[in-house]
Amino acid sequence: MKTYTPTLDPAVLDRLREYAALFADEFPQAKPAAWAGVYLQGLLLDGERKSIEPLSHRVRLPEGLTSKDPEQALQQFVNQSPWDDKAVLRRYRAHLAPTFASPEGIFLFDDVSFPKQGTHSVGVQRQYCGALGKKANCQVAVSAHYVGPKGHYPLDVRLYLPDAWLKDGKRLNKVGIPKDQRRSVTKPEIALELLDRVRAEGLPGRFVVADAGYGVSGPFRAGLEQRGLTYIVGVNGDFVVFTEQPTWDRPTAGPSGPGRPRTRPQLAPNSPRPVTLSELAARTRRHRVGWREGTKGTLSEHFAWVRVWPAHGWKTGECADEKPLWVLVEKQGEDGPLKFAFSNRPAGTSRIAAVRLWKSRWPVEQGYQQLKEELGLDHFEGRSWRGFHHHAAMTLLAYGFLLLERDRLGAERDRANRTRPERVKKGAPNRP
Repeated sequence: MKTYTPTLDPAVLDRLREYAALFADEFPQAKPAAWAGVYLQGLLLDGERKSIEPLSHRVRLPEGLTSKDPEQALQQFVNQSPWDDKAVLRRYRAHLAPTFASPEGIFLFDDVSFPKQGTHSVGVQRQYCGALGKKANCQVAVSAHYVGPKGHYPLDVRLYLPDAWLKDGKRLNKVGIPKDQRRSVTKPEIALELLDRVRAEGLPGRFVVADAGYGVSGPFRAGLEQRGLTYIVGVNGDFVVFTEQPTWDRPTAGPSGPGRPRTRPQLAPNSPRPVTLSELAARTRRHRVGWREGTKGTLSEHFAWVRVWPAHGWKTGECADEKPLWVLVEKQGEDGPLKFAFSNRPAGTSRIAAVRLWKSRWPVEQGYQQLKEELGLDHFEGRSWRGFHHHAAMTLLAYGFLLLERDRLGAERDRANRTRPERVKKGAPNRP
């Protein structure tokens, strides 16, 4: 569901100023706080590009804020001003949580990619670019999103730094990467850090959904398990699993014969052998499942939901103590690809419940499309770490404002419907 995009009439601008004022204490001085409101206005106004130069020509400065060069002032606000984007987003999440948070909340993680020319923008290199569906010169950030019964909203965006950048101190200095960010972390590790941050703030939720870029990471899945969270995360078709519970020969305490004593379990000779998920899908029947009503009818695909035992490192007994998981197999269209996801949902979970959780990603994809196309998340033209994260934080705040506006309009319609007098039926006696 897309957010409501209002015309910025005087009443909406007043509410936008009140909204921007909520974050004023997180800026070092009154002037950056005032320019934050201007920047939000620029992101919300109509216009194809939301980079600073065209944005600066569209905004109207509020009373009391003057500038001979709004473009330069906005450049200073985004690229040089030392305000803390983490603190601003913490307050943003706290403001949206009372309206949208739920104990049944879902945390979603995915890549957001930004195609770029040249080699100077922070974190840019040739890597897989989801925006283009192929390897290309781009930046990639880890995004955290939240889905609840009343709506969904982005939580945070953090840039991923490839190892090639971390080995080049001069390059790191040039784009102003903070010392505490100059460390080799994978995207799944960044996702866990973001997850811990928002949960430490009290944001409730039970589930985690992520695509294969995160689900293929064993430490990521283990980290979710350790945090007591239920997940359904994408994996690749070459993952190996047992379709029946395997039997293991455990090492004995005493001598087991000539040679060095065995220290690891071995798969018993009569135990079933593992298969790849692709092999499992080829011999497993799938059923059509609809997960929600769309504008053209019920959205549905063919799915299988199968109980399996992980078989990674089975030859050396690494998986001997693994608990059973579910695997969700999705066939997209008649000739489309197969997709796979692991889940630690409990035994007895229905196929439809798994599919609905897995498909909770769909509105998030729409949300990031709107963040990019309407609010300019991918329009930033600067090169610095600070500038990238400042701009990203402001686009998330703009999205939050639109979401609250939509919620406000919905509440007004509900109130109007409740107070609207019932029509008197024809022929019914008038009441005194």
